[in-house]
Amino acid sequence: MEGYRRFLALLVSALLLGFVAVVCSIVWVLRYREGLGWDGGAAEFNWHPVLVVTAIIVYRLPWTWKCSKLLMKFIHAGLNTIAMILAIVSMVAVFEYHNARKIPNMYSLHSWIGLTLVFPKALTMNLFFPLRAALMPIHVYSGLLIFVAVIASALMGITEKLLFSLQSPAYSESPPEAIFVNCLGLLIVTFGALILWMASRPHWKRPPEENAKVQRPNGGAPEGVEAESTMTDCSNADRSDAGFNSEAARKRNFKLDEAGQRSTM
Repeated sequence: MEGYRRFLALLVSALLLGFVAVVCSIVWVLRYREGLGWDGGAAEFNWHPVLVVTAIIVYRLPWTWKCSKLLMKFIHAGLNTIAMILAIVSMVAVFEYHNARKIPNMYSLHSWIGLTLVFPKALTMNLFFPLRAALMPIHVYSGLLIFVAVIASALMGITEKLLFSLQSPAYSESPPEAIFVNCLGLLIVTFGALILWMASRPHWKRPPEENAKVQRPNGGAPEGVEAESTMTDCSNADRSDAGFNSEAARKRNFKLDEAGQRSTM
């Protein structure tokens, strides 16, 4: 792989940024909000930002083709499944909180985008394996599209939360919580930028699988190699024959010239 050390440096940086973003989301709800719980109150709602940030990080953890492809397939599928579960649980927490507080559901752009992204992801996960050859380009494109859209939705969500929650002082006055959450947003954006950069580098993508070489029954060279060797031998033989004939003709002409000179003398 070209620039493998650079790849590892970006990989470690992305992992650290993702870990710090998850920790910051937990610190936010524990220090500035009502903590975490599952009682229909604000503590239950706080699961939503924590799980969404975690799902973003887990969903697009970078990986490399230097490892076994089969192992990477299982890791990729497992991480996507975990991210899907986290996203579903986070939405359940929001709906239960809204219903308990008599707050309307699905009225903001943030909620529209968030719920819309769940269905195409579930669809691509269910259809990818039986139709993976035909759906691979769609799977790759939809994965990056969903990743970017989820980041945008998360940024809208945390901004919306701060606008509703911060009253005195207001969000516009930049209290400590607002600054802290804005930094969380920057961490998520930076993580996303690193992942997109790594995913868009052609020399960091897994190369296509090479076709298996067909071996002869007696353990000889593969058919392609044997054919190439035969063609080379024939070509060399033709060149040798041509050279031999040319040399013989040259000697014959020399003898004729010599005989002519003797008869003249």
